[in-house]
Amino acid sequence: MQFDHAGIATEDATALAELFVDLCGVDVAHEETFDGMQVVFLDFGNGYLELLEPTEDGTIASYLEDNGPGIHHLAFETDDAGGAIERARELDITPIDEEPRPGAWGHDVAFLHPRDTGGILVEFVEH
Repeated sequence: MQFDHAGIATEDATALAELFVDLCGVDVAHEETFDGMQVVFLDFGNGYLELLEPTEDGTIASYLEDNGPGIHHLAFETDDAGGAIERARELDITPIDEEPRPGAWGHDVAFLHPRDTGGILVEFVEH
């Protein structure tokens, strides 16, 4: 596995993307509306920032209400998200997703419960 992206909850994905484009000289790699969110991926060459702005009530809207803007999750690329879930179970880590599901940018994803991963919401991303 390798680092894929950090998911950032924000009230304004476009404005935050413009800030990081100007500040860091990175490019917008992908944009879409998905699962009640505007999603913007910024390409840093060795990983992405995934900016998540809620467009309706849901997980990110709730997160922002409870925690404010900031890092929502860390994602790791894998060739086998299903196998990664099984490995997590072997380590007594509770998966949120029992099997991979469709995620942004057409990737299959699966999340692990943060109570078992040091308070960090972990996502597996299968490209």
